[in-house]
Amino acid sequence: MLAMTQEDYGSTEVLELREIDKPEIGDDEVLVRVRAAGVDRGVWHLMAGLPYPIRLAGYGVRAPKNPVIGMDVAGVVEAIGKDVTRFRPGDEVFGVGKGTFAEYTRCPEAKLALKPANLTFEQAAAVPISAMTALQGVRDHGRIKSGDKVLITGASGGVGSYTVQLAKAFGAEVTAVCSTTKLDLVRSLGADQVVDYIRQDFTASGIRYDVILDIAGNTRLSRLRRILTPTGTLVIMGGETDGKWLGGTDRQLRAMLLSPFIGQRLGTFVNTEKHEFLLDLTPLLESGQVRPVVDRQFPLEEAPKAIRYLIEGHARGKLVITVP
Repeated sequence: MLAMTQEDYGSTEVLELREIDKPEIGDDEVLVRVRAAGVDRGVWHLMAGLPYPIRLAGYGVRAPKNPVIGMDVAGVVEAIGKDVTRFRPGDEVFGVGKGTFAEYTRCPEAKLALKPANLTFEQAAAVPISAMTALQGVRDHGRIKSGDKVLITGASGGVGSYTVQLAKAFGAEVTAVCSTTKLDLVRSLGADQVVDYIRQDFTASGIRYDVILDIAGNTRLSRLRRILTPTGTLVIMGGETDGKWLGGTDRQLRAMLLSPFIGQRLGTFVNTEKHEFLLDLTPLLESGQVRPVVDRQFPLEEAPKAIRYLIEGHARGKLVITVP
């Protein structure tokens, strides 16, 4: 099969499209014929091996253990392991796989669900990791309820576009922060107010919010706390810097250390990937309350170009790799 592979950590120059063997599945895994795969910052992190703790988390210290990149997937079940009970060959599925920038990938059954019938494969591939992260931020950690005043930074990206829609679905009054060129997109997602951070300091409005979901990850804690109600909740969902060791997680650590000593609740979380979250999202996707925002599609051989486009900050919503 054809796959986008890497032998070393580094920039997109380490990627190479080549012919390799189909993956062998375990007893609890599913072999999926890939139709489309999503692109997110996690793909870049695993490609670059940064920050360094990623390498210590089982992905390979000196070089990637799995040479095929990619995690989000939508496709058709080709074969199942002997312990798999929820799928059969021919099922259309979406979820998280192990090396999805390829013609075939292996997926744990626990991270896979039936594809919503109203979504194309390209739309479905844009859902899994970003939408699951957004759901956990909104529901499980932000604990957003009807009537809450919510601020979302980084509202136009993969996670942000789902966060805006989910916060609205939970009944919140949403103020979304993004750049000038993406204001129209974020308005179309249902945000009640949209702030252009290039022209306006969103922390100087005098408005206080019940919940802040910080995805952009570049605003000081003191400034965010200033616009949070005395008992409000801050959930840090992003924190990208060039640091090779912390990679922006220093803000998360400081927030968690400070939280026990103040009235405000400050925290973060590590995204969990499991099919139950996909099942929770499916009715919202099928009803149209939540829709995938696909900016561009790239063929498999142009995966390096897609990753560069993402890291340069051009993406409006999600990028998708198509596998013919």
